[in-house]
Order: sequence, then C-alpha cells, then structure tokens
Amino acid sequence: MSGAADIRDGAGVSFGREAWRRVWASRASRACLAVLAIFFLTALAGEIANDWYAWRDATPPWQQQDLSVRYQAPCAEHWLGTDGLGRDVGLRLAQGARIAFQVGVVSSLIAIPLGVLLGCLGGYFGGKTDDAVIWLSTTFASIPGLLFVLAIAMVVGKGLLGVFLAIGLTTWVGTCRLIRAETLRQKERGYVRAARALGFSHGRILFRHILPNVVHVAVVSFTLRFPAAIGTEVFLSFLGIGAQGQPSWGTMISSARLRLWQGMWWELAAVTAAIFAVVLAFNLLGDALRDALDPRLRAARD
Repeated sequence: MSGAADIRDGAGVSFGREAWRRVWASRASRACLAVLAIFFLTALAGEIANDWYAWRDATPPWQQQDLSVRYQAPCAEHWLGTDGLGRDVGLRLAQGARIAFQVGVVSSLIAIPLGVLLGCLGGYFGGKTDDAVIWLSTTFASIPGLLFVLAIAMVVGKGLLGVFLAIGLTTWVGTCRLIRAETLRQKERGYVRAARALGFSHGRILFRHILPNVVHVAVVSFTLRFPAAIGTEVFLSFLGIGAQGQPSWGTMISSARLRLWQGMWWELAAVTAAIFAVVLAFNLLGDALRDALDPRLRAARD
C-alpha cells in the first residue's frame, strides 16, 4: 500500500534497484550513460571555468581573438580548429555544453514539477479541478509554441532567463496529460481504496501512495524533455534571442553556416555531432528507463 517505492520482487530487491539493474544490464544504456557523463563533466568544468574568469574579471580563452589563426583546420594546437575570429572551437564547444545543460536542467525543473502537480490534482480529485486542469493544458497546447516562446522572450528580454521561462512554461502540458492519465488509473487500485477506508487524508493518499506509482512517468518525461529543451535553445540562439555574448551551440551554428560553402566545416561538424550525441543518448536512455520503470511493460516482458 505504500506504492512502487516499496515494491519488492522475489529476491527481496527494491523496485528502484531492480529497475537500475535492468537499465545497467543493457550495453546501449551503459554507452548512453557514459556519453551523458562525459558531457555533464564537460559542462561542469565549463561552469567552473566561466565563474573563475568572471570572478577574476578576465577574458576567458574561449573568447580571446587571434586573427592570425582564424579559420584554422583541426590540428595539434586546436583539436577542433578555430572560428572566424581565431577562437578555439573545442573550448567554445565545452561552453556550449554548459549552456545546453543549464537550459535542460532549469527548464525541466520548471516543466516537470508543474506538469506532475497539475496532473496528479486533476486525475485524483476530478470534477471541477480536473476541468480546470484540462482547460489550462488545452489552452497552453493551443498556443503555437514558437510564438509563445518569442512572446516570453520579448517580455523578459533576450538571454537565458527568457529561454528558461519560455521552454519551461511551454513543455509541461505533455507531462501533465501523462501523469493525469496514470493517476486516473491508479486511484481505482485496491491500495488506494484501502487507504481511503483507513481514513487517510487526500494529501497522504496522493503524495505518499499514488505519486510513487506514477513517478516513472516523470522520470521518462525528463529524459525526453531535456534534449527537446536543448534543441529549442539551439534554435532560439540561432535566431539571436537566446544566449547573448556566450558561445552556445546555436550561435556557433549560426556563425559557422556562413562559411561552410568555403570549406570551413569543422565548427559546424563539431556542434552537430555534439547535439546528435546528446539527443540520441537521452532518447535511448529514456526508452530503457520506460521499459524498466513501467510496471505494465515489465509484467508483459516477464
């Protein structure tokens, strides 16, 4: 009755450990985790370096211009070459990873809790509460995403704050609908009826019993929303309303595409490969987590 967090299999292994064992057993999942760990550590190192140079009020190396080595192909000194201002593409790629992970984490921390909360409330209480949740989610879903993002960016201003809010407030609808549907299913289960018979409060039933059984939906949703947020940030930066004065992947693509026809391919290739690796790793890991955490899929497989 205490939910999925306390489920035990025949061997006495907790639900979480069993799910992790299933994920880790897959070579593809381990490869995805390794790729994401590399990018995460790169982003973390980039964040530390950015704060260090900001504290010293010094120009960081990824912003230092040297026109004598502009458009230099990959070599021993610059592994990924240089851009049109002689800046090292590898260092700028690492800073782009920092911005990408910032956008993915912060926007997900806005969208996922909002979607989970509204989905649980609407699915559990029903009636007017559910009608309000459906109306709100339908209204947000009917607004063209790009126009909504541009409107928020215009109100808040150019920069990462507008990107955080724009992506977070436009991507919670899908999570809300999934959580609501799962909550509707869970509230008719026997453990919820038993909790009601024992006189437990709605808050305890919802957050102590139902929520642990629908949290797998939020976890999988996070793995899908994260790369989507990165892609949106790249697009916004490409349009010039995302990161300002910082080497995000979108601004790098925007500047590199103009020289691609002249044979300067390395900057665009490096950024494209990085985006492809992160998005693919998150998508494959999301599929593995869904298979491991969803009780229905586990039962069908077993």
